[in-house]
Amino acid sequence: MADYPGFIAIETGDDDGLPLAIAWSLPDGRVKETLIQPDDSWIKEDTNAMGAYSIEELESLGVSPLEVIRELENDHFSATLYTSDNGDEEAALARLFDTYGLDPFVELAPAPVLYPSLAPGEWHRQRRETFSELGLEPMRPEHELEVMLSLHQRLTEQD
Repeated sequence: MADYPGFIAIETGDDDGLPLAIAWSLPDGRVKETLIQPDDSWIKEDTNAMGAYSIEELESLGVSPLEVIRELENDHFSATLYTSDNGDEEAALARLFDTYGLDPFVELAPAPVLYPSLAPGEWHRQRRETFSELGLEPMRPEHELEVMLSLHQRLTEQD
């Protein structure tokens, strides 16, 4: 089986790219996903920006931002990762790295650039159809990855 490109999706809260959950793919098509423990510097007293999660959930079930960075580094150092281009991945990734004064070691690019033969907007149309076909929810990182991997497989088999 051919290697997959690296795809990434980050679920964010209501507060300017607050990273809540992250998922990325490996070359063999497997997906790594986790909730992210919020750094103290991310949370204000009146924060209610955690989306569908409680702070307790994120703290008990999530991993530290530094662990996320280390794992991502092991899997994709100096790589380009592809996003659905729908969310705040760039801001969320910057926030993860800025917490530790680090520069991101991955670049993000919109997934449609992988398929130059598609008409503009066609990738997003097929993405919406794939979500519907698979019965998945947009903006959930693991579902975004499942859809991008499925769509990639379909589009590269057509070539």
